[in-house]
Amino acid sequence: MAGNSEEYSIEKLEQKIAYTFQNRELIRQAITHSSYANERKINKIKDYERIEFLGDAVLELVSSEFLYEKHDEMPEGQLSRNRAAMVCEPSLAGCARDLELDQFILLGKGEEMTGGRSRDSIVSDVMEALIGAIYLDGGFEKAKEFIHRFVLEDLEHKAVFYDAKSLLQVEAQKSGADVHYVLTGESGPEHDKTFSVEVYQGAKLLGRGNGHNKKKAEQQAAYEALLRLQKKQGKEK
Repeated sequence: MAGNSEEYSIEKLEQKIAYTFQNRELIRQAITHSSYANERKINKIKDYERIEFLGDAVLELVSSEFLYEKHDEMPEGQLSRNRAAMVCEPSLAGCARDLELDQFILLGKGEEMTGGRSRDSIVSDVMEALIGAIYLDGGFEKAKEFIHRFVLEDLEHKAVFYDAKSLLQVEAQKSGADVHYVLTGESGPEHDKTFSVEVYQGAKLLGRGNGHNKKKAEQQAAYEALLRLQKKQGKEK
């Protein structure tokens, strides 16, 4: 299991998140899925579900404060929509994968075999649990530092990435032609497949992408296409 190897030890995770825990049990709980805890009933281990509840609340407060201070003229409805986009499941899972947090999760054998490590719902929950663990261990300011550095940093780039398909559609419609996606290949075992996708406008290839499901591959392809369009528009100016 990835979480048990030396490469993905607690010490390595602490290095990645730039925070050393006073209470190591908290970080261990934050990365422990219920399937792993249930398999070890003799030495009952706490899973991340309760601590994730706390981390979710801390994340909502910090992201709300961030938006409130950055956009002093933005109305409440827009602030709520922006916050929802910032801390949505795919966005959080993406932030977690930037840290390779998915590789540190302690999963039961069954959950591991069915692809739990690549599931956004699990990876994003562990990200919130980690925030909760830092809050309990080091206080609000330490949790806030972590959120600003690993969730809110480079926010515009992340927003473009996670909304790439709809943004590309808007750009394409300016020239009067929709885009379409073509699945070009699949590789890997059944529980951990990688899909390859190309996005076209008419017969013109705009971008390519890969992902653990078709939606993510399309998202990556759309993002590549947007980057190409931005580069092209920059040269034309």
